[in-house]
Amino acid sequence: MTQTMRWFGPADPVSLGDIRQTGATGVVTALHEIPNGAVWPQEAIAAREAQVEAAGLAWTVVESLPVHEGIKTRTAACEQLIDAYRESLRNLAACGINVVTYNFMPLLDWTRTDLAWPLPTGARALRYDPVMVAAYDLHMLQRPGAERDYDGDMIETANRAFHAMDEDARLGLERTIIAGLPGSEEHFTSAEFLRSIGTYDGIDAAQLRANHVAFLEAVCPEADALGIRLVVHPDDPPFPIFGLPRVVSTEADVADLFARVPAASNGLCFCTGSFGVRADNDLPGMVERLGNRIGFLHLRSVQREPGGAFHEAEHLEGSADMPAVVAAVYALQQREQRSIPMRPDHGHQMLDDLNKHTNPGYSLLGRMRGLAELRGLERGIAAAAGR
Repeated sequence: MTQTMRWFGPADPVSLGDIRQTGATGVVTALHEIPNGAVWPQEAIAAREAQVEAAGLAWTVVESLPVHEGIKTRTAACEQLIDAYRESLRNLAACGINVVTYNFMPLLDWTRTDLAWPLPTGARALRYDPVMVAAYDLHMLQRPGAERDYDGDMIETANRAFHAMDEDARLGLERTIIAGLPGSEEHFTSAEFLRSIGTYDGIDAAQLRANHVAFLEAVCPEADALGIRLVVHPDDPPFPIFGLPRVVSTEADVADLFARVPAASNGLCFCTGSFGVRADNDLPGMVERLGNRIGFLHLRSVQREPGGAFHEAEHLEGSADMPAVVAAVYALQQREQRSIPMRPDHGHQMLDDLNKHTNPGYSLLGRMRGLAELRGLERGIAAAAGR
């Protein structure tokens, strides 16, 4: 695997120099300062690439080139937005960058309810609690019809949780859910979020899938010609929230997408954390069956909890069988004679980073620990295979 770290650009508290010292040889980054839907100019891409290379690293993968909400909902501006997307792909290809991550999640990117959940070790982790989501949805967002999405026990539990929170806790929950986590593509107030949910009226899972297919049918011919692999990131979490459909949550979802758009450029960002939230996703088997479509790896593990909650586990622990996943990746790389870009994801906030300002999930030391463990695991697997 080609070891990388995510870098959020010049404002990231983790510097390129820091990343180089972790053992990573490349970074995964994006032009986060450019608004969704706008073209990424070739000059801006080249300047960012030069900055990365000056630090002794390579810009390995784009994460992400956002898909505008107007494309997801097929508004009147959809064709113009797709034209801009194709132009950005041409500009990236001109700079030699050929793996581009995107997602097709409505409105919200990855979602958590606690950004500093204390672990027994004293480190802090990200956590998702469906009770807190329901409490926000029912009592703060007050989404019309929200009660139909929860059973009676969940509504009662969410009611108790909401009334147990003081105003600061409620505001903190709101910020955590909708104000935008690192790499998120949209930022809302609750009023804006509620209005935006309305733009999905009449768009169920089947329609969102159709819109996703239409997007790929429009951009994949260009990506094929450019030699770019578009890799879709799975839903995080991998199930509907706030009444919004999610359609890249299971192996069946992804297999259907590849069957409907068989273009070579239609690929997958295989995130073991997102897929791993669901016990019905067989992670090593997915690598074996979908491997020729995998262009990028997010390796992390979540610990599934009773009742649907989960938190970020240590990279080699939790509910994912990471040794089996990495063994499957190693076999895939040997079979196809390629090295797949990988990054450790959502490390714990730990040690000296507990006293620093960090992007939630993207502090340096927790990810460095994860990278070291994953590198060691791959080397051990390779040694056992006699390579």
